[in-house]
Formats: sequence, structure tokens, C-alpha cells
Amino acid sequence: MKWRKLIYVLFLCISVEGLAAVKLPAVIADHMVLQQKTTAALWGWANPGERITIQCSWNRQPVTVTAGADGRWLTRVKTIAAGGPYTIRFKGTNTIEIGDVLLGEVWLCSGQSNMEFPLAKQKAWRTGVTNYEEEVAKAADPRLRLFTVQQEVAGTPQPDVQGNWAPTTPETAATFSAVAYYFGKEIREATGVPVGLIHSSWGGTPAESWTRKEVLDTSREFRLILDRYETAVKTYPDDLVTYQQELNQWLKDSAAHRQGLRKKPARPVEPEKNSKSPTKLYNAMIHPLIPFTLKGVIWYQGESNAGRAYQYRQLFPAMIRSWRAEWKADFPFYFVQIAPHYQQSPEIREAQLLAYKTVPGTGMAVITDAGDSLDIHPRNKAVVGHRLALWALAKTYGKQRLVYSGPQYQSALQEGHKMRIRFSFADGGLIAKDGLLTGFTIAGANRQFVPATARIEGNSIVVMSNAVPQPVAVRFGWSAVPHAVLFNKAGLPASPFRTDDWPGETINNH
Repeated sequence: MKWRKLIYVLFLCISVEGLAAVKLPAVIADHMVLQQKTTAALWGWANPGERITIQCSWNRQPVTVTAGADGRWLTRVKTIAAGGPYTIRFKGTNTIEIGDVLLGEVWLCSGQSNMEFPLAKQKAWRTGVTNYEEEVAKAADPRLRLFTVQQEVAGTPQPDVQGNWAPTTPETAATFSAVAYYFGKEIREATGVPVGLIHSSWGGTPAESWTRKEVLDTSREFRLILDRYETAVKTYPDDLVTYQQELNQWLKDSAAHRQGLRKKPARPVEPEKNSKSPTKLYNAMIHPLIPFTLKGVIWYQGESNAGRAYQYRQLFPAMIRSWRAEWKADFPFYFVQIAPHYQQSPEIREAQLLAYKTVPGTGMAVITDAGDSLDIHPRNKAVVGHRLALWALAKTYGKQRLVYSGPQYQSALQEGHKMRIRFSFADGGLIAKDGLLTGFTIAGANRQFVPATARIEGNSIVVMSNAVPQPVAVRFGWSAVPHAVLFNKAGLPASPFRTDDWPGETINNH
């Protein structure tokens, strides 16, 4: 009996100690990078009402904060110019000290498989970048820090993620996002300050997976996404029964060696555990990172929304605005226009172009010259990271005289039987690769597009066709696999575009 009482007392002591102990989120840990020259967020958990003292080694004056009724605490500390390593000590009923902390620039890197695509070759589609052996071998920078969020699905917003910070070595870079790595590497080299990259992505996922539920609930258009999900949840038990019946029949047919055997049926994915379901990845892989102080976001996604490109016109900007609102920060948001591929509609690239033109503080990296028409995961990720870095260096870090975009459609004017197209980002003139301007089509009021001839005149292009005596619209690169033939003097390709706004193929897809 005495032993039982002793064990019970010890259990209570351990439980109270566990409740009272200061705990930090995974992203606040050894080797982290904290955003320089700002008031950076620090948070965690403790006993309700517990007082926590935070001492940053770059500041003389400690900061104190009291945990709320739910045990959560949040404060902000002033950070100085880039440098380190430093330490941060958190003292409540227990003490946690994290070390090797750098002050520098912090970027969140998110999206689907082309952001997830690692530097080195791994299984399945993760084939590694071009010359990955050489790239991995030279990946060594102790002041470029990497953090990968473990892939998780959640039905409600979660408090924390799993992951850890690590300096860049061949071992840590090999499995890290190639696009993020190349981007961070260039920012490091251009600014000379430490850079922290938080990588949170998942292949094959649509934008709604990365968007909080309240955003989807506020629009009739987006509500259709939630309705479809809720229907899938309700029908899943019946879908599972149907699958089992079909599988049993397939096994019988297979055992009997029957001719014309159809493909083995695929087991349905439980919607509540599906990474493609709405809000699931926001809940598990974005929300727990808030409010970690960021310099900005880079994003590579869109392939999984290509069939609903018109919806993406509203969905993608809504997601960007939502993230900024959640962080309470108008950070820059630079994204990649998806690469040419035979399964991708030109309307998804247009939706991305419209996002750039309508959402302040965004930038779009065009990679029509770096795709693979048969592989949705082109291996040349260095050019992708570089073009994202151009946007950041010019617009966020103020690098002067740096051309950061290829030609962008600006205006169209009918001149008799011709159309004159003017461009921004065309200072110094335009260039036709190999001297040929292909990919232009032109249409009259009948909306029937035909191939057109085009010639460069300064920073404009004159487009015409004898088959269209009274043109009203021009399109360029309007196909699943646009060819990069139009560049500016900086060697950056033009984005595909159209001058009309006629309804497209995906307008009724939700």
C-alpha cells in the first residue's frame, strides 16, 4: 500500500512538472534563423499563468511574458542586424536554452511536388536535379539553414509541426527542396547574410489544401469545394464496400486467367486523411508556423488546379491574402508560373499571371524555357530558384538595375489589318530566339484563331494574318506546351498571354 502511495505521489509530481514545463515549438530550436532587424515572434506553452523570462544574447534587457489560461504564450523580441551565433534562454519553472541561433533572412517555401522535388535523386518522380551528384557534393554553407516540415494531414488547425533546423551540408541538402535551396543559396551570396528556409510542401496537392476553412466558407464558388469534400466523407464507407467487391471480382478473374482482365481497382483514399482534401495541409503544415516572423514566401504550385483554372483566379489570391492576414504581415509572395507540359491548360498560367497583376507584393517567375513537355517535374530547378531570387533581390532587397522579369503583355492596339502588342519589362527591345517569332495567333470578331506572323518593332510586336483582315484579339503561347521564343535583352522569357477575355475551357469547372 505504501509503495502504491509513493508511486502515486511520484506520478503527480511528474505530471505537475510536465504541465508546468516551458515548451517550445519545433521551429524555435537550435540552429534556427530569426528574422533580422525586426520584432520577431517567440512563443510556446507553459502552465496557465506561468511567467517566462526570455534572454537573447544580443540584447541586454530580458523580455518577460505570462502564459494565458490555455497555457500558450507569445511575445516579440527586438532583433539587431544579421549575425551570430547567439543563444536564447527561456526560463519558467524549467529552463530551455537554444544555441547556434543566427539573425538573418527567413523565407517560407511551399507548394506541391515541384517545390518538394529534392536536390538529389530519390524514389519515384524524385529524380534529382541535373548533375545532382555534383550539386550535392558542393552544398556546404553553415549559414544557410534548412527546416523541412514533416508531411501531416489534420482536420483542425494544429499547434505544432515536426521538423528540425540544420546547417546546409551535402547530407541535409540532398533531401531538401531543390527550388528552395537554389533560391536561398543565391540570396545568401547576394546579401552576405544568414538565410533560413522553412520548407513545407506536398506533391499532388491543390491550393485549397493549403487554405484555411474560413476562407473557403466565405465564397459560394469556394463552398463547392467544401461541399464536394463533405459528400466524399459521407460516401466513403459505401465507396469502400464497392471497392472490396470489385477487388474480390478482380482476384477471381485473375485466378481464372480470364481474357480482357481490367486494371486492378484502386482503394479509395479516406477523405479525412487525404492530403488533397481542402484545408488539411493548412491545418497541419502552415497554421502551426504562424506567427514565425518571415521575410517572405516563395511558392510553386498550380498543376493540381489546372482543370479549374478559372476558379484558381480567385482561389490563389484568396489564399495569399489569407496567409498575410494570419501572419498580420504584408510579406512579399513570389511564385512560379507552371512549366510547359502536355497535360497543363494555358488557362492556369493565365490565372497565375492575373494573380501577379492584381495582388500587390507578388512576383511571377516564368520558366517556359525550362520545362519538359513529357515530365511534369523538369529537372532544371536551378533556373527556377534563380528567377525567384531575381524577384526577391530586386523588389525585396532593392538591388538596382536588376532585370527580374521577362516581357509582360501590357496593351493591344488595332492598326488596320494588324495588331500592335506592347510590353513592359522590354527596355532595350525584344529578342526572338533563333530569329523566329512563332506561337502567335490572331482572331477577328468570329473568335476563330489562326496562326499569325509577328515582327518586333522596339518594345512592341506587330501581329497579322491575311486570313484576318479585321483583327480584334491576339494570343501568344496559348497551348499546353508553349515554346519560349520571345525574350528581353536580359535573357528572360515572356509570359504566355491573350488580349481577349473570352470564356475558356475551364470556366464551368469547380
